[in-house]
Amino acid sequence: MLPLNEQAYQHLQKLILSNRLSYGQIYSETRLSRELGISRTPFRDAVHRLAQEGYIDIIPSKGFTLHQINVDDVNETLQIRSALESYCTLQIARESDTSRAQALFAELNELLYKMETVASTSHSIETFCQYDFQFHTSIINSLNNKQFTSLFAALMYRMRKLAELSLLHEDRMTDTCAEHRAILNAMQSGDTAHIYEITIFHMEQPKTISLDDL
Repeated sequence: MLPLNEQAYQHLQKLILSNRLSYGQIYSETRLSRELGISRTPFRDAVHRLAQEGYIDIIPSKGFTLHQINVDDVNETLQIRSALESYCTLQIARESDTSRAQALFAELNELLYKMETVASTSHSIETFCQYDFQFHTSIINSLNNKQFTSLFAALMYRMRKLAELSLLHEDRMTDTCAEHRAILNAMQSGDTAHIYEITIFHMEQPKTISLDDL
């Protein structure tokens, strides 16, 4: 049985991700906690966690609203991603001949194949994002650094919203696949001289698109 605060967190997260809550509306913690049948203390814990992860904004004494992505969100999210992922891809490139790295490359190649298939057939943004984030999450998790994994997971909602916006642009899906292929090729070949700039290039493209959209 999940702790009450985790139940509340998952319930609210599901409401947000399934678009059952509306932007601009203030939601009452008291009412929602009563509907879920959970006391306000664990429910409030869930609300604060979702606020930290960028899902919502807390309005003191009133409740919370859905968070609207802004320029600071774009810059901060992609700066953190760039720092994390460029470090990880560099470390993987340095160990490209190890069995652990080879297993990762096989996984990434399979994910990239699935992304390329979506890009050339259904163009489903939801499905593409699923494989996209599995690709990046696998890179982060490969270092077995719990702090990296936790920090990356906390950015997932904002990353997903930004990805959905950028993938609405023509050719962005195809370009994303090409950028992933370049990152994977550099890691596989142990190209430590160029993997950093290749990774950063991939981070900068959606940033430019997202800032233009905002």
